[in-house]
Amino acid sequence: MSSRLLAPGIALAAVAADATGIHGLAFWLVLLALPAAAAAAFVGVSDALAGEGAIRGLTASLALVLLVLGSAVRENAPRGGHVPALAVSSVVMALLCYGIPGLLWVLEPLRSVRTARPTPRASRA
Repeated sequence: MSSRLLAPGIALAAVAADATGIHGLAFWLVLLALPAAAAAAFVGVSDALAGEGAIRGLTASLALVLLVLGSAVRENAPRGGHVPALAVSSVVMALLCYGIPGLLWVLEPLRSVRTARPTPRASRA
């Protein structure tokens, strides 16, 4: 379970570093989050292939793609300039992707529970 929380934790630290203006540290934190995000995506996809729920694998894979996008945009930004909005928003969207399984877990009790209706027995004549 801790491997699934490592990537969102590092990405959250990168967003916090961007918010405080330490953009160089945020760049390195996003790069550090990539292997952890890949590991979480691999675990999620393997769980989905094992039949334990596909939503975690899909959201972890999408978060990995978004973190790679954010890292690529950050790397190609001009030095000394502002961080592109796409770089920051892709990391925030990756954090939202990591939060979707937790939100679905919280909302799970709200699903309607179907009860089995008793079937009428055939009367013996």
